[in-house]
Amino acid sequence: MVPRAEFTSYYGKPVLNQPVWAAADVAGYLFLGGLAGAGSVLGAGAQLTGRPALARAAKAGSAAAAGLALAALVHDLGRPARFLNMLRVVKVTSPMSVGSWLLAGYGPAAGAAALSAVTGRAPRAGAVATAGAALLGPAVAAYTAALISNTAIPAWHDGYRELPFVFTGSAAAAAGGLGLVAAPLSEAAPARNLALLGAGLELAALERMTHRIGLTGEPYTTGPGGRFLQVARALSAAGAAGAVAGHRSRAVTAAAGTAFLAASVLTRWGILRAGVESANDPQYTIVPQRERLRDRDATG
Repeated sequence: MVPRAEFTSYYGKPVLNQPVWAAADVAGYLFLGGLAGAGSVLGAGAQLTGRPALARAAKAGSAAAAGLALAALVHDLGRPARFLNMLRVVKVTSPMSVGSWLLAGYGPAAGAAALSAVTGRAPRAGAVATAGAALLGPAVAAYTAALISNTAIPAWHDGYRELPFVFTGSAAAAAGGLGLVAAPLSEAAPARNLALLGAGLELAALERMTHRIGLTGEPYTTGPGGRFLQVARALSAAGAAGAVAGHRSRAVTAAAGTAFLAASVLTRWGILRAGVESANDPQYTIVPQRERLRDRDATG
């Protein structure tokens, strides 16, 4: 029997460089950006359907999340000037460039919408800002998936088709969870529906991704990344059960919302850790490359 090959690299060096991002900063940025973008959509919908408390909570939460996401990004970059330097050009082929401009446009709109909702002043300007934030919100929630997919990290790069759906679903679940925590029961139905829809989309897309990409999907089910994602699935299931069965109880509804928020945080942590693990192990780079070469040779 031929023993299983051990994949090594030159002088024991990794085939790929590890991501140099600070884990807490980047995971926080991924989560908070998604929460902000989806929350703005929820806030606009709540305003249109006459749910002022839910609209106020969603708008204020989105503005706070956007500010914290920007702070996490700047902290990871090291200097605020580095973020400002990214606004010197517009490069549509660069997810980082597009994302920087999205944040630059979304942040003021979300802040103005929240300020108007909380103070009750300038309702017309607040409505315009609410519409602008809701228009940009889905892109803000999803672009970070394109950002990490546009790297050489195997677990991220190979999952480029499904990761935007994973991130968007996770963002929707988080925004719905925030609404369940902050809004009264009489106005919580849209937040509940958004959280359930988002959690379902996230779980389905993640399951499809791990099966489609094969070997490079292993870090999503094993190791630290797999453990984070396993707990996230359990929390999503608990949140869904609480949101459906306990919709008449304020305490149960708030607990369900908290579970959705925690599940979204752990999903981002799990995806981040899975990417790091796939960069550390040479097999996730070498084996897929060899398979692609064999397929190319077989098809001429």
